[in-house]
Amino acid sequence: MLVIAWYLITDPDASYQELGADWHRRHLDPARTTRDLVRQLQALGHQVALTPAPT
Repeated sequence: MLVIAWYLITDPDASYQELGADWHRRHLDPARTTRDLVRQLQALGHQVALTPAPT
């Protein structure tokens, strides 16, 4: 955080922009999350079969 503050203080053209508390949720890719979680389970020795949830 100190490095970020130093850059903001020393660069007169730099500005800070708050992305919002829900930035991660808005930019979350469900397909990527699913793929990553399946890989983690497979790495632990589990067989994974995905079926769509009823809506």
